[in-house]
Amino acid sequence: MYSEKHLNCSSISPVVLNFLSLAVVALVTGVLCFAPGASAQTSGGTDAGTQTQSQPTKSQQEQMPAEAGGPAGESGSVAVPKKKDTEEAPPPPKPKPPTDNPQYSLHVDVPVVSVDARVLQKDGRPLALPEQAAKEHFKIYEDGVPQQIQSVTMSKAPITAVLLVEFASKNYNFMYDALNASYAFASSLQPQDWVAVEEFDMKTRILLDFTQDKQAVFGALNKLQIPGFSETNIFDAMYDTLDRLDRVPGHKELVVVASGRDTFSKITLDTIYKKVKATPNVTIYTICTGEAYLEWVDAVAGSNPDVSLRMMDYLQAKNQMATFARMTGGRSYAPRLMGELPDIFHEVAQAIRNQYTITYKPTNTKQDGTYRKLRVELVGPDNKPLVLKDEKNHDIKYQIVAREGYTAKHEVE
Repeated sequence: MYSEKHLNCSSISPVVLNFLSLAVVALVTGVLCFAPGASAQTSGGTDAGTQTQSQPTKSQQEQMPAEAGGPAGESGSVAVPKKKDTEEAPPPPKPKPPTDNPQYSLHVDVPVVSVDARVLQKDGRPLALPEQAAKEHFKIYEDGVPQQIQSVTMSKAPITAVLLVEFASKNYNFMYDALNASYAFASSLQPQDWVAVEEFDMKTRILLDFTQDKQAVFGALNKLQIPGFSETNIFDAMYDTLDRLDRVPGHKELVVVASGRDTFSKITLDTIYKKVKATPNVTIYTICTGEAYLEWVDAVAGSNPDVSLRMMDYLQAKNQMATFARMTGGRSYAPRLMGELPDIFHEVAQAIRNQYTITYKPTNTKQDGTYRKLRVELVGPDNKPLVLKDEKNHDIKYQIVAREGYTAKHEVE
């Protein structure tokens, strides 16, 4: 047994000893070469052994990562994927537009102009034409240039009106006429009509907002019992009312019951004329009060210079009221008797409910805020004024009532 025997080195031959010593040296050298961090050279700078790089087997090569998954060649300490030759480079970024050169677009919008026209007979009654015939015979001019009409329709829309009443303590006759005319207008309303009531002396006050309740209109007029001031600022009152009506959609009517004389307004007559021209879709009807009283004063004391001078003021006021109506295609009335009022407001209602709406695109496309004059005509096939006959083959005398013009939009609006 091994424990019972002792190895005698002297009995081993020298050749065997040399072989054993070389094997021990080779074993120690191989361990040092494969140890982590071991140097392949001795302290003297000579090779301590030859390092043999072993080639990987076929199974190891199959388990190695793809070409783009690890370093290849001398890549340093960081592994950088190798790009394929078929991979395309990303497109260059688009240049950004400079901030000091903004982009602009041009858009021209030619507005459609709508004109309300009425064909009235000699007695004030509306004259109705067939719709197709109306489109063929109507002709409209803007600043003297004929326009291409797009449509002509006969409207029977309900009334949307503001009743503006002058109520001041300057003379009982004017207050009496104003109340009678206002009640007559309220009596002529239909259930589908919309009406608001305002009164003015030195200031403008809204008595009733738009309503279809006729009894509410009478209730608002019943508040006109005791006037507050003797001043009559019709220019300021009309300017404020037109400014409110401009925000109401659709076509509107302004019925002004007043003497027309202004005594204390902040604005001038020229300013209110410009406001009337600049307000679209509003037709003004004026009822001049105190006509019977003024005729009596002129007959009794017209030779007195002071009286005649005062009469000139009222004559000028009457002309102003007529101008307001004519500029918008309305009419002005100066009743002397109370019995005239029902016929007057019946005529006004018929004119409002039976009117033609003409639309066209103006040839002048400039949006410069200028005032454009309008002229509406009825022409026959020969381009001459249209001749209308009644049942007895008599010529019918008629007139066309429409706005005198409109103010074009401004490009900044």
